[in-house]
Order: sequence, then structure tokens, then C-alpha cells
Amino acid sequence: MFSGKSLNRYLKFSITSQEWLYMVKCVLGVIICYGFYWAFPQYPFYWSIISVVLVFTPDNDQKLAFDRIKANFLGSAVGLIVYFLPIADVFLFCLGVVITIVCGIILRLENTIRPALAAVIIVLVQESGIFGVVEEEYMVAVERAICVLIGCTVALFITMVFTKAAWAKFYYKVRMRYLKRHYLKR
Repeated sequence: MFSGKSLNRYLKFSITSQEWLYMVKCVLGVIICYGFYWAFPQYPFYWSIISVVLVFTPDNDQKLAFDRIKANFLGSAVGLIVYFLPIADVFLFCLGVVITIVCGIILRLENTIRPALAAVIIVLVQESGIFGVVEEEYMVAVERAICVLIGCTVALFITMVFTKAAWAKFYYKVRMRYLKRHYLKR
């Protein structure tokens, strides 16, 4: 089966600190969004769980995470706009994909168009209800868009918490307020 050397090779893998950080951020995002899902079962918060894990990157690139958040906002907005057009579903999907790609290129979000496309499809998908009846209420699309955006907001919060630059700015502001209060009054 496995020789001693090959087994040791498989057991000696190591997880870098960046990979641990990526896992922690994803798990925190899932826990927070699952909390919404559990607290409000009547709303589709499972979409926020998907959205939050799509935002994070294994290399913990802050710029890419922010671009993915922007892309999710773009995809949700395009999905909501296209949803109301009176055309067949397949054309809604195609039009939503084309508009999302064009807007992503215009907004220089080329590297993050895939999460935007996921968001537009999430908003546009219509599920069959009981007896195969399609639930076509616009509120379903609005709820999905809101849940995707909540997932993005959770990811934004977690990204800010785990970003050294964000903590440095926060510390600087707090420190400056403290210094102004205590030393400028005298």
C-alpha cells in the first residue's frame, strides 16, 4: 500500500500562516452568515454563506478581496435590473452575464468577474415551488440580492478586522484623539 517514505511525505505537509488565516476567515464568515440563516429561516441566507466564501482569497490579498466585494455588488445590481425585463429566462441569464462582464471590464474588475457572474445568476435563478409552479415574485430576487450583499458586508468586516493596515489606521486615530485631548488642553 504505502511505503514508509511515501507515507511520511503525505503526513509531513504543512499549512502556512496565510492558509490558516484564510481558513479562519472563511470559517468566521460561514459562522456569522449561518447565524443569520438560523435566526431568520424565512430568508435565503444560504446565499450569503456562498457569497462570503467567494470573497476571501487563499493568499489573503486585501485588494482582491475588496474587488470581489465590488464585483458581488455589481452582479447583484445587474441581476436585479435584468430580472424585471419581460424576456425568457435563458435570455435573462445571457443578458445578465454580458452586462456583468462589460461592466466589470469598464470598472476594471477583470480579475473578479467570476464572483460577479455567480451573484447575477444567484439573483436570477427561479426555483420551482410546490407542484412545479415557478415562484416569480420579484421579492425573491430582492431577498437574494440583499443576502448576497450581507455576505459581502460580513466579508468586508472580517477583511478589515484581519488587515494590519486597517488596525494601524484605527490605532493611529485613537492615539491621535488621546494625544489631542490630553496634551492640547494644557
